[in-house]
Amino acid sequence: MAKLTTVEQALAHLEHGSVIMIGGFLGCGTPEALIDAMVDKGCRELTIIANDSGFPTKGIGKLIVAKQVKKLIASHIGTNAETGRQMQANELAVELVPQGTLIERIRCGGAGLGGILTPTGVGTVVAEGKEIINVDGQNFLLEKPLTAEIALLNAHKADENGNLVFRRSARNFNPVIGTAAKTVIAQVQEIVPVGALDPDEVMLPGIFVDFIVKS
Repeated sequence: MAKLTTVEQALAHLEHGSVIMIGGFLGCGTPEALIDAMVDKGCRELTIIANDSGFPTKGIGKLIVAKQVKKLIASHIGTNAETGRQMQANELAVELVPQGTLIERIRCGGAGLGGILTPTGVGTVVAEGKEIINVDGQNFLLEKPLTAEIALLNAHKADENGNLVFRRSARNFNPVIGTAAKTVIAQVQEIVPVGALDPDEVMLPGIFVDFIVKS
């Protein structure tokens, strides 16, 4: 299957109510072209899983401002006042997850595991409604895996088979998210022929990637 396609074709399966993971950290490494296309497409009632909600005019914040998101699972919303306003007005459900726990839940979702045990949140409101498991005298929270229907990534380089290279800070959530969704779409700056990448460069193998689009 040819993986190189257009943004419009890559997002053809995006529909109302989709669960989507998006890479990036406060806009760094976020697939802006794919997010802009999502805003233009206008799908609503989305569940977004990401580190944060960006800024009102950058990254995932554009989807929040356009009121296309019904639920956000993230570790941080402080840079986007509109996220807080919608949450307080009961227009947007927000599940805040400690950052390390969030990425571990995604990683175990991608690995097919049943969850992780973490001491983070024991004895706090984070533990409410969650199973506590005692291991050798210490309590841990059972945090369940996170998966999505679609993952949107931002990579520096790809070959035609979808093997991806991430650059500098864009290595944040992108490689892990790429393992935890049924359909993975990568926005890339440069596309090279198969064989042009040193295998040691590849940070996400092409077997995980369904579509690549040139940014």
